[in-house]
Amino acid sequence: MTQQTLTPDQQIEALREELRHHEHLYYVLDAPEWTDQEFDDAMKRLKALEAEHPELITPDSPSQRVGGKPREGFAKVAHSRPMLSLENAYNAEELRAWAERVAGGLAASETVRYTCEFKLDGLSLALQYRPGRAGTASLLNGVTRGDGAIGEEVTTNVRTIRSVPLHISARKLAEAGLPQDFEVRGEVVMPQKAFDRMNDERVAQGLAPAANPRNAAAGTLRTLEPNIVAGRGLEFFAYFLLREGETLLEEQSASLEALRRAGFLVNQHAATVDSMDEVLLFIDRAEQLRDKLPYEIDGVVIKVDAMVQQRRLGFTGKAPRWAIAYKFAARAGITRLNDVLFGVGRTGKVTPVAMLAPVSIGGTTVARATLHNADEIARLGVKIGDFVSVERGGDVIPKITHVVADASHPRGGTEIVFPTHCPICESALVKEEGEVDWRCLNDNCPARISGAMLHWGSRGVMNIEGLGEAMVAQLLGQSLEALSEDAVEMVEESGAPLLEHEPLVRSLADLYTLNSEQLLSLERVGQKTADALLEQIARSKNAGLARVLLGLGVRFVGERTAQLLAQHFGEIEALMGASAEELEAVNEVGPKVAQAIVEFFAVDRNRELVMRLRALGVVMTAEKRVIGTALAGKTFVLTGTLPTLTRDEAKEKIEAAGGKVSGSVSKKTSYVVAGEDAGSKLEKARDLGVAVLDEAALLALLV
Repeated sequence: MTQQTLTPDQQIEALREELRHHEHLYYVLDAPEWTDQEFDDAMKRLKALEAEHPELITPDSPSQRVGGKPREGFAKVAHSRPMLSLENAYNAEELRAWAERVAGGLAASETVRYTCEFKLDGLSLALQYRPGRAGTASLLNGVTRGDGAIGEEVTTNVRTIRSVPLHISARKLAEAGLPQDFEVRGEVVMPQKAFDRMNDERVAQGLAPAANPRNAAAGTLRTLEPNIVAGRGLEFFAYFLLREGETLLEEQSASLEALRRAGFLVNQHAATVDSMDEVLLFIDRAEQLRDKLPYEIDGVVIKVDAMVQQRRLGFTGKAPRWAIAYKFAARAGITRLNDVLFGVGRTGKVTPVAMLAPVSIGGTTVARATLHNADEIARLGVKIGDFVSVERGGDVIPKITHVVADASHPRGGTEIVFPTHCPICESALVKEEGEVDWRCLNDNCPARISGAMLHWGSRGVMNIEGLGEAMVAQLLGQSLEALSEDAVEMVEESGAPLLEHEPLVRSLADLYTLNSEQLLSLERVGQKTADALLEQIARSKNAGLARVLLGLGVRFVGERTAQLLAQHFGEIEALMGASAEELEAVNEVGPKVAQAIVEFFAVDRNRELVMRLRALGVVMTAEKRVIGTALAGKTFVLTGTLPTLTRDEAKEKIEAAGGKVSGSVSKKTSYVVAGEDAGSKLEKARDLGVAVLDEAALLALLV
């Protein structure tokens, strides 16, 4: 049968199977057969076919990995079985003591085998799969660990992780010995390359780098914008199987193999051993590999392999008795503190940075470390010239843990003097009551303006490509002295050092008054660069209220809080006029955040900036519900209880997409959306041959 004679349904399913196969080769087996272009072309063909036949879209289609609209929040979901933390061991003695407790909980005649797995430094996640068509399994939802008993449902974001199968074929289920409905638990991690790339982008945009891959993975998975998640390169490693809260197979080692056969990414560094001596050998090998791995690990997890023994050993109030985590010591090195520099961020915060004699820690050369604030310097009692212990421990910015003072490491003699005035603009620094940070409060401080401009243009905010550090410095009329070492090197290599001149911009609003003639007056800016930047600036006007709030730099208002505020208030005037009590009514906004927002908008210059931005065309409203055409001409009937949507919410979404909701099923009904405890309407739909959708399928039609 040729491609032309296949039905649309058959063409779509064939493309899906091809794409699933190549996703597995690329993201799980690391053995791609297609080029990126070939994969993208196939995906475009699939999306085009699905656009022509929206009734054939399914939630497990490869095209549904990236949702088009951000979620308004995350629903709370109870776990089928608590996701408990593990007891920790830090040396061989503690590990052997645990093994003795395990043996004491079993019959004297029993032997114990242990499965050893790398302890990935990420975010725990539970995935539920439900029966799909023709003996397959489809992803139902993804839930974070939360407090162990209840987590947050982050399915929309989980779908963007390429190593999470959205669909598992009947053949793979049979090979793995799995039913169509089961639960997989595992760890979401951000590989080191993805983490470094993300931090390079953040630093280039004037943002603080993320502390470590684990925090970055957790923050990414909980963002309300799936498109951001999709670009972060997260991976999911599976390590546990359940069904209705009970273990599915009889050995942990068998569970790992079944997960691998089903198409999940399973860490290759796992072994089942017969003694604690072999466990310790595995740990030694893991420590030797640690710095060579493409992801962070902070230890080894040891589990009793036999599930029957796990069940007999049971749990304490906080952890399973049948598993333990062996934690590695943090990576550290000793070196000399040569100097301390003081940087100024966009909020005015002054941060001391230790300049170190370069030292190799965990395979990485470290030449700088954070000293956090004046209180930390005093606590350490550190002086310039001291030898210090520097700990990396997964942090992108290493930290000094203590001063090393012995015969081989004499003390230095130069006190570290924290500045009383801004090192950039010389304004007096201020420390507010109850805070540890000293800040420059001068709104005209070049460092603050530069940082604010870079933050505003960064990818996660207004996403203005081309508004990098060198461009911002030129727009502000700054010389090379205002740039970072990396930017200085870049400009000097171009052969065109920056010259001081009158600023073209003095505030964020001035960006939107720039013209081509002004940009062409700058060094190394040609027509193509000028046109591209102006186009990016113009496009950024439509980023929406949440991005604007994030870009304004209100203290304590991060990405998620900005999204929640935008959804709640809808437009900037309502937010600016809100009282602290009204702000605290917003989910996840506490008194400290509410007060910071009130104080920000109480300042005339901040209100003036907002009004000027709006007058220049920057959108100051959240995305409004516009009647769309995706469901035009389609009639829906709702029945039963949906997992996350109320009946009114589902109706609102359907009508916003141009569809109609009816109270009764007839031959003219396009779809019946059925939830739990669906009644006679579902039966009538089946009798009439009306298509039946679940909530996930409905949401897929709305994309």
